[in-house]
Amino acid sequence: MSSQIKAPAAQTADGRPADTRAPVGAVPAAGEQPLVEVDHIVKEFRLSGGFRKDGQVVHAVTDVSLDIYRGETLAVVGESGCGKSTLGRLILRLLEPTAGSVRFRGRSLEHIPERELRQTRRQMQIIFQDPYASLNPRMTVCQIIAEPLYTHKVYQTRQETEARVKELMRRVGIRAEYINRYPHQFSGGQRQRIGIARALALNPELIICDEPVSALDVSIQAQILNLLHDLQAEAGLTYLFISHDLSVVRYVSNRVCVMFLGKVCELGDTEDIFQNPLHPYTKFLLEAVPKPNPHLRKEKKALLTGEMPSPVNPPAGCRFHTRCPLAMEICTKEIPATQDFGGRLIVCHQAQRLFKEGWS
Repeated sequence: MSSQIKAPAAQTADGRPADTRAPVGAVPAAGEQPLVEVDHIVKEFRLSGGFRKDGQVVHAVTDVSLDIYRGETLAVVGESGCGKSTLGRLILRLLEPTAGSVRFRGRSLEHIPERELRQTRRQMQIIFQDPYASLNPRMTVCQIIAEPLYTHKVYQTRQETEARVKELMRRVGIRAEYINRYPHQFSGGQRQRIGIARALALNPELIICDEPVSALDVSIQAQILNLLHDLQAEAGLTYLFISHDLSVVRYVSNRVCVMFLGKVCELGDTEDIFQNPLHPYTKFLLEAVPKPNPHLRKEKKALLTGEMPSPVNPPAGCRFHTRCPLAMEICTKEIPATQDFGGRLIVCHQAQRLFKEGWS
């Protein structure tokens, strides 16, 4: 498989990368059955043991609902601490939700027996952010990639397992003769390829990509992103791609979900959101991205004001109202409802006006 760096993306007039990559997945058609359904999920962590922390609660994810469709890449973006990674782990049931539910292939994972959950997890895998910390330094590449195969007793003999490991190594661009090497003998990009091979071992349908390129050099990022794209095209994989790098998100995703302080702000087609952000937080998030155009350097950017609210004591009403330039009195008292404009979801009291008039 080719994993070489592809030519740099073309740019639009304002210096942003144009979306020249043909998307593998498509925006879901009306009536299509989602692969994953997240329904009003909540996750709270209770603090204890620290000074004046007993009884306090971190509201990591609050009332999040979204669908993930077969073959698509849904990106989840937002600043650090907004609940992106927690949401991914809730979908895999690596964390138990405080409230709400997750359905995979139409079946709830909430009360599924442990034995059946074990089988379901064969179809749901994760690629971690740090390729070194996620690989056991005492295990060889063969042992790391083969671990899920042994855990689920996929093959009867060692020879069959080793043949599968070599096949996976070739698939992700690692030479088969490195099968008995240890993680410290590889570069960061190679270690991430090993993590990808391990995630592919059981032929999953869904892969949670938890910031899989944020710890890598830019040139290596391109190789890993191209590899993920090629694997999706070959195997029809579905990705939940968690990232804070918006240029990466625009390159890989079909739809984007924007989160702030544990809640969804906006969700829609990638190009729609990048070309015409409607939620105030989405607009400020995109404005913060540097544009590689020297003629735009002197343009004044709108900057967020106010203090960042705490997930331990989130503000009443809309959680973004303390920093929002459009905030009204209702924003401080009532939680905004999710409004659907033909698949474009906006959680804002001024959603109707923003959708009709934009930011003119």
